[in-house]
Amino acid sequence: MADKKYESLKIENIVASGVVAESIDLVKFSENAGNCELNKKRFPGAVFRIADPKIACLVFSSGKIVLTGIRNQKALTDGLAIVIKALKKVGIEPLKEPKVAITNMVCSYNLGKYININKLSVTLNLENIEYEPEQFPGLVYRIKDPKIVVLIFSSGKLILTGGRNLEDIKKGLDTLEEKLATVL
Repeated sequence: MADKKYESLKIENIVASGVVAESIDLVKFSENAGNCELNKKRFPGAVFRIADPKIACLVFSSGKIVLTGIRNQKALTDGLAIVIKALKKVGIEPLKEPKVAITNMVCSYNLGKYININKLSVTLNLENIEYEPEQFPGLVYRIKDPKIVVLIFSSGKLILTGGRNLEDIKKGLDTLEEKLATVL
């Protein structure tokens, strides 16, 4: 990110999901893939752990997967390739073109200034915020377009989630900063 404005914006986690096969025999996969656990009493899918890049992949009998712990596009591409290779290795035929896409990004950002959350909770549009300091120390601000949820802490640190790409996260951040400029 060459833009100085977004210098402290950091991707913490990316979640991607999609379909990689028509169906997956979870017992066969979990017994032969390695780094994979299956406990159908606790969870309906197998948990396949990838060491490098460090990703957890939830594998379902429907052929769907959910990848989490991703930090960038390369890690997503590499992680998906490892899952496909593992499927082939245990004799499960993957789709010719797996359809996997980013469904959520979690980013952190530092505004670099203290925020009076009590004042902010009173002056922001009440429909889009939740603030219960007895329950949680941050203010939850829901931005409608793009659909981003921002956790705002008095330290000036933010957690932004809900975006499917960095552009959504940046637009959400810009929307928040415009709103903050009018109320603080």
